[in-house]
Amino acid sequence: MSRVMVGDGGLGLERLVPSAIEPRVDWVAIDAALPWIAAMRGVPQDPIHHAEGDVWIHTRMVCEALVALPRWQALPEDARVRLFVAALLHDVGKPHTTIIEPDGRVRSPGHSPKGAMLARRILWADGWPASRREAVTALVRFHQVPYHLMERKDGRSIAIRLSQTARASELALLCEADVRGRTSAQLARQLDNIALFQEFCQELGCLDQPYPFASDHARAMYFYRRDRDPQWAAFDDTRLGVTLMSGLPGAGKSTWVAGNAGADPVISLDRIRSGLGVDPEQEQGVVVAQARERARVHLRAGQSFVWDATNLSRSLRSNLVSLFYDYGARVRIVHVEAPTSEVYARNRGRARPVPEDVIDRLVDRWEMPEPTEAHEVVWVE
Repeated sequence: MSRVMVGDGGLGLERLVPSAIEPRVDWVAIDAALPWIAAMRGVPQDPIHHAEGDVWIHTRMVCEALVALPRWQALPEDARVRLFVAALLHDVGKPHTTIIEPDGRVRSPGHSPKGAMLARRILWADGWPASRREAVTALVRFHQVPYHLMERKDGRSIAIRLSQTARASELALLCEADVRGRTSAQLARQLDNIALFQEFCQELGCLDQPYPFASDHARAMYFYRRDRDPQWAAFDDTRLGVTLMSGLPGAGKSTWVAGNAGADPVISLDRIRSGLGVDPEQEQGVVVAQARERARVHLRAGQSFVWDATNLSRSLRSNLVSLFYDYGARVRIVHVEAPTSEVYARNRGRARPVPEDVIDRLVDRWEMPEPTEAHEVVWVE
């Protein structure tokens, strides 16, 4: 399962969270401290679901609704911080996704996954350690799910998936605040749907914990083959191990590999690029093709190895993991990260630094590895 190595860190946003004893939100301090708020002002919302006004008006109402809930006030401090920051960030993706249809309706398709990536960048820059940061980004990513889960045929698989990174009971609490922090005729129906979502997750055994798979291999195979029953205790027939690295340039991946790979061969995309004379900003097809062919040689021989590259998108990792699984590999994803300033400083000190605009683009697409993707996921800070 997912675990964090090393790590505690600063929490600059924590000082803005109201106390449980006196839950008063200091909006003057929040406005002064968080420049990204400005993008939410003036962004329209559909009056059918959000007659209260723009995205920032709604966000303030959600935060106020959250801190007024006795269940929030009764939570441990860490959970209160997590939920309040998630409430501040839950619609941060709307300024980047909102469109007005020809008929005048306002939509924000994909604002939850976009918001999760923006939240990750904001909290990483603010010094949050991975474990606390990712608990918030998971709430942002899945904050729309409870409203519609019971209407979907694949509701069970969605609930099981989200439970691997988000605590469903906290997600329900955030969604209740999201509903109460708006002006809409659908409030009662949406609150009923949230209650049903909680009951459903409770029945599955994943309301306050990840869904309890029989083993790491059973979990890996369930998310790899969609026809699997989550209760099936899959026989572990793996025959080699593959470590898939993930992390920004300059985060320390190669350093981790040097200290932990042992005798396993390393497929380094940086080294292949250097050998072929391919610049990081050029087309990478020939680099990836050569790396995959080297991987197949090891896979056919049953030889464990390390794949060292950035691998920051879920789809890119999925393509590689599928290749490894097809040859009977047990896959571990190791994500290495460092503070913002260190990443850029280390990169500038490299013999062949990656252009900083390339790093910026990678950060914008950064999706954290999660337990749905492999047998084991390790976060190294």
